Amino acid sequence: MYIKKTLLSCCLLGAFSSLAADHLTNSDPLTPYQWHLNNIGHNGLTTNTVAGEDLNLLNTDMQGIKGDGVTVTVIDSGIELSHPDLVNNVATGSLNLLTGTATPTDNTGHGTAVAGIIAAQANNNIGGRGVAPNADLVGFNYLDAQTMSNWLQSHGMPLTGSANSRVYNQSYSSKPALFKNVDADEHTLSLQLKERVMQQVSLNSNNGLGALFVKSAGNAFYQYTTFFGDTPFQVFPYEQQQPFNNAGLPFHNANLSTDNASFWNMLVSAYNANGKLASYSSVGANVFLTAPGGENAQSQAGIVTTDMSGCAAGFNTINSTIDILLQNTGLDSHCDATAAMYGTSAAAANTSGVIALVMSANPQLDARTIKHTLATTARKLDGNNAGVDINFTDANGDVVSYNAIPGWQQNAAGYNVHPFYGLGAIDVDAAVAMAQQTTALLPTLQVSDWHTANTELTIPDANVNGVQDTLAITDNLTIEAVQLKLSIDHTRMRDLAVELISPSGTRSVLLSPRTGLINATGIPVQNALLLSQHFYGESAAGQWQIRLIDTDNGTSQTLLYNEQAGLLSMNDTNNSVDGTVLSWSLRFYGH
Repeated sequence: MYIKKTLLSCCLLGAFSSLAADHLTNSDPLTPYQWHLNNIGHNGLTTNTVAGEDLNLLNTDMQGIKGDGVTVTVIDSGIELSHPDLVNNVATGSLNLLTGTATPTDNTGHGTAVAGIIAAQANNNIGGRGVAPNADLVGFNYLDAQTMSNWLQSHGMPLTGSANSRVYNQSYSSKPALFKNVDADEHTLSLQLKERVMQQVSLNSNNGLGALFVKSAGNAFYQYTTFFGDTPFQVFPYEQQQPFNNAGLPFHNANLSTDNASFWNMLVSAYNANGKLASYSSVGANVFLTAPGGENAQSQAGIVTTDMSGCAAGFNTINSTIDILLQNTGLDSHCDATAAMYGTSAAAANTSGVIALVMSANPQLDARTIKHTLATTARKLDGNNAGVDINFTDANGDVVSYNAIPGWQQNAAGYNVHPFYGLGAIDVDAAVAMAQQTTALLPTLQVSDWHTANTELTIPDANVNGVQDTLAITDNLTIEAVQLKLSIDHTRMRDLAVELISPSGTRSVLLSPRTGLINATGIPVQNALLLSQHFYGESAAGQWQIRLIDTDNGTSQTLLYNEQAGLLSMNDTNNSVDGTVLSWSLRFYGH
């Protein structure tokens, strides 16, 4: 009897799973090609996918949980609000920040694609569908008008319009070549204002339920584009006479951007349809979760989503050879969709859609409890990824090895963490199941004072042991995130790795070596801000250790290219004197 019951249970489960898959896949013409929703091993456009590497939302969808009652603000290039697959999900509150009208015109298609990933309508026989197809959308074309006033309006202040949103999607990321001094007069006011606004909206909007700010980690693993004044430069590594050779390390660590080191921004990296880190995705200790971002769709699957209407607009005009994939299906004759969307922009949009689902599954949960639910239920992606080791010749002429990117490790609170994937890949069904059973909210958020060590320390050149210092912390907090503020005098910052080790022994590399950092001549790095998610759930109390390692004594180059300026070389001479740690400070967010 036991065997028969077990067989019957298995058969029923299998039948339910099959029914759920069919229900989702058949909802709209292009849903069979949306691998991020249901990856069956191919998506009909490319064959390079691995079954099961998706958001895992079939059971959630079968329950009818589709984001009802949740508004998502898309802070981007605008949205085509009249798009046939979006128009019925558009809420009031959108704003064109250039004209002051309620139609945030999208001139590139990026914001429209992001909006479609989040909440394109389902079961309307048009295109594909969004992760949360019943969620409401509000749009701002902030990327076209990036002033502080426009930032405030698009991020929920004053408490009108978008302040009703429970999710703010920021599918963009800056890529500075220099660390910003967060305590400098020219930055302090704007940074403090942004932090205060995000804190207010995160904790107190929506009658105390708050909101979540979701942000792309960036698309700069191998190279990046930055601006000196108004002039753009492409920046890329040059090692051992090979361009773009960076020994498997991220060239632009996600922690280099001050916005990415904010506690209030949930940073998301991207994985592809094979369940591996997407080739372009920025990474770092500040990544909270990873979500589907796809690849460029030439040989591996991109993300199918909405495009600006018509064949003469949006992605159709810049990626026509890719979008022909959809047009060849006969299901996109009006060019209202694209298969060419990819990036951490797509990963952030997927995450925002997921948050809308979890919020609609239990509308009584506040934003921090939702975030905690996603962290607790995240799955270990690419489980055999051991990180990245580099070899270098030390100051004594010996070849030594350094673990520059740690592999998967379980911290003392039982959370699996990795610089590529944060606390793991989002698992919608698991998160929704936990949310449905949750009644207690997280305790009130507490933010510690800065704890500072002012002792100057010498960083030995090309020495795998580096220099260490400790700081005793007495705050009795369960950690939600840790910030590090660091001042260093070093003439070649790209050589440095910065580690933080908790009292429980968890090791987090907040700054990986061989980055595209470019030193300002003769000016020390002052009050650079970095963040780690790797101590999530651990206790803050105890002895914390910082470790800085200089990983290179040879010549290397960072190349910069601009069409007018030509090809320039930086960082091509090793530092002639050892670097110095001037001060370091820790701040804890927790409960």
